[in-house]
Amino acid sequence: MAVTLEQSARARLITPEGRERPIPVTLRYAASDPLAVQVTFPPEVSLDGAEVTWIFARGLLEEGLGAPAGTGDVHIWPCGRERTVLEFHAPHGLALVQFDRAALRRFLMRSYAVVGSGREEAAGDLDQGLTKLLGGV
Repeated sequence: MAVTLEQSARARLITPEGRERPIPVTLRYAASDPLAVQVTFPPEVSLDGAEVTWIFARGLLEEGLGAPAGTGDVHIWPCGRERTVLEFHAPHGLALVQFDRAALRRFLMRSYAVVGSGREEAAGDLDQGLTKLLGGV
């Protein structure tokens, strides 16, 4: 059975006016998709009133905790000594979200307890093998 890790976190959405709006988010990591992490935002902060989940590489999160990282839709960089910014690009706009670096680091370390760094490919093979063995049960 694949392990899924969930961690609630408080973040701060940076508005276009430069104000910070506190928002609850959920961080997820699943052994069944060992290269990815998910950040889910509640419906009240999306333009269409629906929950929004962003999925990106776990390695990007690790890299962005120490130095600016990312190309494309997700960019991550340290902001001072205690915060990390995640920048999400979508066709309809851009979102800047600040997290306490300690919360993101704790989540990342917990994900490594589920699937160690460099073991992602083996975890995927094991999960597929168990699914075949158990016949999808």
